[in-house]
Amino acid sequence: MTAERVRVGVLLSGRGTNLAALVEHRRRDPDRAYDIVAVASNVPEARGLVLAKRYGIPTWAQSHKGLERAAFDDLVDAELRAREVEVVALAGYMRLLSPEFIRKWEGRILNIHPSLLPLHKGLDTHRRALMAGDLEAGCSVHVVTEDLDDGPVVAQARVRIAARDDADSLGARVLAEEHKLYPEALNAFCRAFIGRPPE
Repeated sequence: MTAERVRVGVLLSGRGTNLAALVEHRRRDPDRAYDIVAVASNVPEARGLVLAKRYGIPTWAQSHKGLERAAFDDLVDAELRAREVEVVALAGYMRLLSPEFIRKWEGRILNIHPSLLPLHKGLDTHRRALMAGDLEAGCSVHVVTEDLDDGPVVAQARVRIAARDDADSLGARVLAEEHKLYPEALNAFCRAFIGRPPE
């Protein structure tokens, strides 16, 4: 590990809006604690890969179809290690990681989830928050463990639910908070990571 910045690999499956937020934070903050050194995806046509290339970040992509989960994750793991990644940031990665992968990277994977964990784990969080009559929604950054959306929460942002909200309008406001929360949370996590002994 470098003395100043942690090498971060980002996994994504879609548009890459959280990747953009992480990169732009990196650009704005000269004292940042991380550098994004790789972006990998299980969707070769993901728009986030195009974005990563525009930023000059090395990319890797392969469809997971036809491969067992652990076998595919071995390919991802090999790519991350080839890039000397130290911390993994999930940014819209729409695939469950295998227990084997999580154990290899234990304590070093962060995810951003669009709910106030432990509420509404899994998918369709905004509709579920509305159906439950919640007064607030939001997003959580948490450490990934083998249990879905169950790892320690390191940061949260809250959004008040308006009477006029539907899942789309609520989701848009939560996403805006994600873009502010994730870079700060990743930066703080990596700053704490600096100085830890090698795995």
